[in-house]
Amino acid sequence: MSTLVPTLFSGLVDDASLLPPSFISLPDAVAKHTEHRASWFARLLGPLLVPASVIGAELPARELPVALVGDVPVSAVPAAVEKLRASGAVVFHLEAPVARRGEDPQPGLAGLRTLASNDKDLEVYAEIPLSWGLLGALDTVAECRAEGLRIAPKFRVGGLAAELFPTPVELAAVLCACRDRELPFRLAAGLRHAIRHTDPETGFTHHGFLNVLSAAILATDGAEVAEVAEVLAATHPVPLVEPARLRRDGTRPLFVGFGAANVVEPLTELIRLGLVNGGQE
Repeated sequence: MSTLVPTLFSGLVDDASLLPPSFISLPDAVAKHTEHRASWFARLLGPLLVPASVIGAELPARELPVALVGDVPVSAVPAAVEKLRASGAVVFHLEAPVARRGEDPQPGLAGLRTLASNDKDLEVYAEIPLSWGLLGALDTVAECRAEGLRIAPKFRVGGLAAELFPTPVELAAVLCACRDRELPFRLAAGLRHAIRHTDPETGFTHHGFLNVLSAAILATDGAEVAEVAEVLAATHPVPLVEPARLRRDGTRPLFVGFGAANVVEPLTELIRLGLVNGGQE
């Protein structure tokens, strides 16, 4: 395996090319992901994210690392997992929402808890809304992990409305809450670039994936919410690149990864920032 991608970024970027609003077909997504897996930057990649709703009778994914995105009722998820496994794919994990914003996340968590109990080989990521009931939900996830269940949280940090983008302080509080409960987490939506920025078309300010990574490092080192928020709010690469460079040979704390519709885009930004070598030994 190539070592051009430092350990810190290993498995950081899941392939979300099949998720909306993508129009790529399942066979084409599998073929492209297989091509990426054979490239020099393969170490950067997490699994191919496969919505349960697109799984047909045959999935051309022999030994391909995939993750199931549960866009169907929880009761239908086990059958989708078995279809993927029967195709020969290696199912890394499952991601499934537990509630809509403003709804109680506990009933949905109970369903995923049962799923994790019945399938000990499956890592389950519970997508918890950044709204009412969040801290209680994190407590429940921590209880599940204490029981030996392979379950962890996932959060959306963007979307089609301004309220779906948490502020740096709000996201910092979530990171520190996960740190305090020893919960690894995944993120979805909104992480289009490495550095925090404002989209000129929508006016929405997006979190940067390098901001989140640097903030997770800082939180793990014991920083308070205000310090973590300062890193999340940074819009210049200088205070973010050096901490990442210093930690590049170590494992990534807390922040498991995020999905990108085009995995080459975050790779290109990491190359421009000097954090990945760009195919040159």
